[in-house]
Amino acid sequence: MADLLNAKDIKDWLKKLPEWDHDKKHIERTFEFDDFSQGIEFVNGVAEIAEEDDHCPDIDIREGKVRIMLSTHSEGGVTDLDFEVAEKIDTLVE
Repeated sequence: MADLLNAKDIKDWLKKLPEWDHDKKHIERTFEFDDFSQGIEFVNGVAEIAEEDDHCPDIDIREGKVRIMLSTHSEGGVTDLDFEVAEKIDTLVE
C-alpha cells in the first residue's frame, strides 16, 4: 500500500506538475478539447493508464472539458501513485 503524502511532499510534486491542483484529499486538472469526441478519446487514454497502474480516477466530462481527480481511495488521500498517474496522463496532451 502507498503512504499518504504530507503537505511538503504534495507541494514538491506540484512544482513538477504545475497544471495540477491539490484540493483536500485529491489532485485535479481540467483538460480542454475542441469537442466532445476529442475529450472521449482522451478519457480512453486515461482509462488505459488507469488499468495499467491499477488506479481509479474520478472523471467528469462536459462538452469539450474533462476534469480528472486523482486520489488513492484505499488510503483516503493523495499518495505518490496519484502523482505518478498524473505524470502519465499529462503525456497524452503534450
